[in-house]
Amino acid sequence: MIDSKPTDFIHTEMEMAKYAKALAHTARIAILNLLKSRNACICGDIVDVLPLSQSTVSQHLKELKSVGLIKGEIEGTKVCYCIDDQKWEQVQSMWIDFFKHFKNRENENGCSTQGDCEAKIQ
Repeated sequence: MIDSKPTDFIHTEMEMAKYAKALAHTARIAILNLLKSRNACICGDIVDVLPLSQSTVSQHLKELKSVGLIKGEIEGTKVCYCIDDQKWEQVQSMWIDFFKHFKNRENENGCSTQGDCEAKIQ
């Protein structure tokens, strides 16, 4: 019998996973917090604020930039980074839409709270 289980995830799921992975590091969250508190930020300023080396900061900036959460412009010999507001709004909307579907609903077993499920298992 041929397995009818889909092997591909939908585009939105892959996008959400990509952003979740980029956000799943303390240093990247700290960088984003720093960038949102300023209009723009030069990489050297980030190194001065965070307890990370220049190369580590650069790696994290590269990851955030590769998924589009931040953008960077070359200014002389430095790159000035800032949050990409348009992309940030798209990602925020995607996650809001995802979470709004998880309201207090009962699943097929009738569990509405964690305690109900644990009681039915025992």
